[in-house]
Amino acid sequence: MTHPPVPTQSNPVASPTGDPWLLTPGPLTTSPTVKQAMLHDYGSRDRTFIEINAKVRQRLVAIVDGQDSHVCVPLQGSGTFVVEAMVGTFVPPDGKLLILVNGAYGHRIAKICKYIGRHHIIQETAEDTPVNVQQLDKRLGEDTDISHVAVIHCETTSGILNPLAEVADVVARHGRSLLIDAMSAFGAIPLSTHEIKFDAVVASSNKCLEGSPGMGFCIANRTALKATQGNSPSLCLDLYDQWVSMESNGQWRFTPPTHAILAFNQALDEFEQEGGVEGRGRRYLENCRILIEGMRRMGFRTLLPDELQAPIIVTFHMPEDPKFDFNRFYDRLSSQGYVIYPGKLTVAESFRIGCIGRLGAQEIRGALAAIESTMTSLE
Repeated sequence: MTHPPVPTQSNPVASPTGDPWLLTPGPLTTSPTVKQAMLHDYGSRDRTFIEINAKVRQRLVAIVDGQDSHVCVPLQGSGTFVVEAMVGTFVPPDGKLLILVNGAYGHRIAKICKYIGRHHIIQETAEDTPVNVQQLDKRLGEDTDISHVAVIHCETTSGILNPLAEVADVVARHGRSLLIDAMSAFGAIPLSTHEIKFDAVVASSNKCLEGSPGMGFCIANRTALKATQGNSPSLCLDLYDQWVSMESNGQWRFTPPTHAILAFNQALDEFEQEGGVEGRGRRYLENCRILIEGMRRMGFRTLLPDELQAPIIVTFHMPEDPKFDFNRFYDRLSSQGYVIYPGKLTVAESFRIGCIGRLGAQEIRGALAAIESTMTSLE
């Protein structure tokens, strides 16, 4: 049996479980107690597990103030699994989806539509530009065939925060349905059913809620979900069927990710202890501030102006110095206990550093010190 590395003199900054700090968009650094929650085995029909599953669903709905109108449908797999499930379940075969795109994850929704045969069109803005609400208003007024609109709350490609409330207002005024990919924002950036009308929002266990990977979830308007029966082109990704099954007996249709759910339940305990969305968002915002200020002092340039930057992940331009090599930079940081993320932009050469996960000011400052020493060693 192998054991994780432990902090040593050569790598004193490893996390409490001996792993590097993950400054990425997910998977993320999790707390020791979240990891420990997975050290139990439950059968899928075990009464205790069924009760934990029900509790997790209720807590997720409460995060968006949806107790009276919305339900939570969890699903095995990564975030993309539940995005595909949302599109296939909520957009009927004769529907038409308008996708607001300003990054890779909007394009991924379009790719999903091609695979499952859903009629779709794209409204695209640059990766460093928010989605255009005025253009959306015009498009919906001109094309009455559009039945649904999809938007990414925080586009992880760049870290940009899209104007969700304004998008939701336009979509509601035109009487269309809104689908939200809140994968990188859910739990850290406020989203309330009292303020934003949507048919469905999806996210996953291993982002701002700081659980382990293994499950996504959809929070859906109950009335809208009831109308989706028969829409899904997939057995496994049919959110309506999953919901009906869980409502009838509390069980998953197929083998549930039991250990991930146990970890997620513990992660939600810690989320609530931190103060919910407000407390979690406050820590991430401080992480982001420290990171950006420190990187700018070293001469790095952010892709986005501060007013467009979500406190989730920050994109930095590659240094223009020809001696800078990202792979060497990445490896040197990793050897010091900090894992960052490559860029995903088409508009510029870049890399990304995340602000989320079980990280605080001390870990961000440690990462900055490692970056500064690495840059010095690369000269």
